Amino acid sequence: MLNEIETLIQMGEGYHLEFKESVDKSLVKEVCAFANADGGTLLIGVTDKQQLKPIQCDNRILSQVQDSIRQIDPKIKVSITPVDGVLVIKVPRGVHKPYGCADGFFLRVGANSQKLTRTEIVSMFQREGVLQFYSLENTVANFETDFEQSAFNHFLEKSRILPSITPLQLLKNLECIHDGILNNAGALFFTKSIEFSVRQAVCTCILFKGTDRVHIIDRKDYSSNMLDNIENAISFVKRHTNLEYKIEKLQREDIPEIPEIALREAIVNAFCHKLYFERGSNIMVEVYDDRVLITSFGGLPPGLSDNEFGIRSVLRNPLIADLLQRANYIEKAGTGIQRIKDAVTALGKGTVEFKYNENWFDVIFSRICEESSVKSSVKSSVKSSVKILELIKLNPHITVSELAQQLDISTKAIANHIKTLKNENLLERVGADKGGYWKIK
Repeated sequence: MLNEIETLIQMGEGYHLEFKESVDKSLVKEVCAFANADGGTLLIGVTDKQQLKPIQCDNRILSQVQDSIRQIDPKIKVSITPVDGVLVIKVPRGVHKPYGCADGFFLRVGANSQKLTRTEIVSMFQREGVLQFYSLENTVANFETDFEQSAFNHFLEKSRILPSITPLQLLKNLECIHDGILNNAGALFFTKSIEFSVRQAVCTCILFKGTDRVHIIDRKDYSSNMLDNIENAISFVKRHTNLEYKIEKLQREDIPEIPEIALREAIVNAFCHKLYFERGSNIMVEVYDDRVLITSFGGLPPGLSDNEFGIRSVLRNPLIADLLQRANYIEKAGTGIQRIKDAVTALGKGTVEFKYNENWFDVIFSRICEESSVKSSVKSSVKSSVKILELIKLNPHITVSELAQQLDISTKAIANHIKTLKNENLLERVGADKGGYWKIK
């Protein structure tokens, strides 16, 4: 133990280490600061100049230290060990942040402990789940004018709930409204648009040319209710990634480049586990030639360690998770990460990678990089033309605007595809624009 102390002294003070000559009133602040950060060690009996200055580690001193630490709320268990005139106090990383004392809240920043401002305290409360975003009243959305019946009906259908009572009563039972005011979860799931009420829940999907975040080919900002936004994000990726056709016997099997189970799980998780307090932090879905990147704000939820990632389930937004589970979008068993890995492995193509820090969580699906962006765009164009023919086969009277809506691309793009199909003698128009129909040749 003495050798360990000597090594620590040689290292000097830092993010995880603090020296103090004696036990004083600042001790409790240092313990708070370490608990609110990543933990650390205090050596009492060492000067700032890294010189030993042994103290009397008797019962009176030990009692004084313990009394100081008992002031911290919530309680935290530390290790106190006297070693040859040096009192070693080891503070673990707190699991019930934030920790405070009579003088306020403190955080370890570099080699110093700093008192948190009001804004920093609120931010920590939000990050650590003390303030629960999903249950807070949404002061922007108005139930009378903004409630979307079709979104509500879609949720009931997915959840297999029979509408035997009024929507208002059912929303109360789902804990989405109180005293006639929707909370944030209710606004996310059951309003016409979240763009004005929960702007940070908008999902931005972008198709980039090549492998760099420079040239945008297609972009969509989805701001409807949560279930629609999830489905739209999934469709965007499927529309802009490759599909392999495999024919065995008389059945054709469509094999997506990224397994739909894995893609769906990753996108749903981005919505479910996002830290929604951060304004301007859209959920991002980015498609490149060599990868698909799904990003949401907020690292691992409080209480979930690196070693437990993918094994245990800790919910940052329990009510949002409950609504998604009712609609059969997730399970609460903590098996989502493993399902993503298993689906990618079973496909036998590509890889999946998970990256996270205290602010962001990324899921990265690799793609087979095309030889050139031209080849990639040609494949995308062919896919769209095939889909147009499939839709026309189902409904020869379908209009250009309806095709654009079905494929989620512009009417101008549809017109270009139809022109190409006509030039290749694959499609013709019979009759006038109004009243006529399409014929596949």
